[in-house]
Amino acid sequence: MKTLARNLHQHRLGDFPLACGHTIPDAQITVLQIGELNADRTNLILVPTSYGARPEDLAWLAGPVLDPQRWCIVIASQFGNGASSSPSNSAMGLAEQGWVVQHRDNVAAQHHLLQEAYGIRRLPLVYGWSMGAQQAYQWAVDHPQLVERICCVCGSARTSPHTRLFCQSLRQALTADRHWNGAGFDADPEQGLRTYALIYASWAASQPFFRTIREPVEEHVELQWLPHYRRHDPRDLIAMLDTWLAHDVAPGADLAAVLGGIRARCAVVAGSHDLYFTPEDVEADAAAIPGAGFHLIASHLGHRAGNPHSSPAEQQQLRAIVDHLLQQAPHG
Repeated sequence: MKTLARNLHQHRLGDFPLACGHTIPDAQITVLQIGELNADRTNLILVPTSYGARPEDLAWLAGPVLDPQRWCIVIASQFGNGASSSPSNSAMGLAEQGWVVQHRDNVAAQHHLLQEAYGIRRLPLVYGWSMGAQQAYQWAVDHPQLVERICCVCGSARTSPHTRLFCQSLRQALTADRHWNGAGFDADPEQGLRTYALIYASWAASQPFFRTIREPVEEHVELQWLPHYRRHDPRDLIAMLDTWLAHDVAPGADLAAVLGGIRARCAVVAGSHDLYFTPEDVEADAAAIPGAGFHLIASHLGHRAGNPHSSPAEQQQLRAIVDHLLQQAPHG
């Protein structure tokens, strides 16, 4: 087996206009490429990042779910995650200052990347989990001639009212901290982050999962969840929440009608115990897309069933779904 090529790099976009009306000066997105692009540039799989993830966090997909010997896997950071242009490393502000990145902005940046750095004319697959799945839906809507297949894992085409409450509770946990000043933080929002982590953990995992935890749940969150969020600038956490809140592939239009116009082959995947992308909601999106396959992963991991970096059982289910999707010829 040949050694895999791995290349972590930044792609410069220049001054990049956003749908909200602001422009990111000297914008960039950070990309991890695993595997090699073939001579005719037809083997690239795009993986947009999920909430809080950076490319290295999703590198585990290469092997267990996506075959890096066959495919060139390109993991592209969304704006706001601290690796690509974000409030922490650029002139970007928050919604309080009128800055809201939408997924159509992320997709536009990724489109620039694929055209300028890879010369892609057809995209065999966009694979995404959670906010990555949201971007996969956006890709299929915005670039129907380019995208052959999408695999949307534990995500939605429009942020539901219930999920909006989840996102708003996380945002409120941070902005209610005494160090919030309306545009950022005067000091680390320690109390806000602790509240944020408690809320996040209670929704991202499932009730059956927490019944397996031996230590007190507060200690579990302190040790297993809080460090993941502490590595981020809290402004970036808020910026990504604002993107999640704004997500809608059919703003002002009938969602079913827009999904009905998707031409890509689709695998739509739900987790059996996902608390905020419920199987019912995910299946409703799939039902609106012509020919889409709906798949249910049986797992107590909750939402994290779609990102099972340490759980072979869920990995095998995802691999089977992806392999089946890639075996299907694209629509003409």
